[in-house]
Amino acid sequence: MQGIILVNAYIRAEGAFRQAERIREELSARGLSVRIEKNGRFLCRVQKNAVTLSEKIDFCVYLDKDKYLSRMLEKCGVRLFDTAAAVELCDDKMLTAVALAGHGINLPDTLPAPLCYYADAAVGKEYIGEVGGTLGYPLVVKKSFGSWGMDVELIQNEKELAAVAEKFRMSPHLYQKYVAAHRGEDYRVLVVGGKTVAVMKRENGSDFRSNIECGGRGSAADLPQSFILQAERCAEILGLDYCGVDILDDGGVPVVCEVNSNAFFNEAERVTGVNVAGAYAEHIAHTMAMQKN
Repeated sequence: MQGIILVNAYIRAEGAFRQAERIREELSARGLSVRIEKNGRFLCRVQKNAVTLSEKIDFCVYLDKDKYLSRMLEKCGVRLFDTAAAVELCDDKMLTAVALAGHGINLPDTLPAPLCYYADAAVGKEYIGEVGGTLGYPLVVKKSFGSWGMDVELIQNEKELAAVAEKFRMSPHLYQKYVAAHRGEDYRVLVVGGKTVAVMKRENGSDFRSNIECGGRGSAADLPQSFILQAERCAEILGLDYCGVDILDDGGVPVVCEVNSNAFFNEAERVTGVNVAGAYAEHIAHTMAMQKN
């Protein structure tokens, strides 16, 4: 059985390299033949009226967000971890909210920004007033696509909102109610095969974003069962083999901030002592063995 761990063609983050290597180590320890592969080698192409695969691949740990290659690999019969549909839902923060809404998941109130196709268009005052009036201040503005806390801004007033709405105007983005219970603090819950394997508290004393990549620090944590069940339910709804669910504690009520299909686990392994890569590799090995049978 042959597998690959696919990473972005232009990858630079050391954490991403380490994540791929840890998964490779654990899969190899379980007797699975696997290599790390950068996107861009054209594993798949549309050729002679069909999607073709350049070599035999049984499974792929998909650590990129390229929605074209993932769909092509699946069309060629390759089992993806996570699936193309699940990665697409997580990659677009607005689609994540839409998918989770109505399923008993606590979410921040969210408004989707309208798409703008004209560089000379202007953001209207009435629009800014509607956003601020609905969500109150402070509020959070996020680009729909992005990782590691990039393109996420905390807005204090109407003037700041107008400036950021203008800056993000040509990109898909959204507005969210700010959950202010604990500034710069949340919980990263790592779920594998539908079950929580590790919980890390993230804290950042100098930024409202708790991301490790933004200077946050991790520590091992325990959470009430209600928080754990919310994380596992998110994974179930979105169809994820592996994910990191970011949860805010709003006075004892879990509020799901984001769900990440390829969440970094390096810091979580360090501070919790949990072999997250091993748990993921075990899930992959079991799934592929069941598929073979």
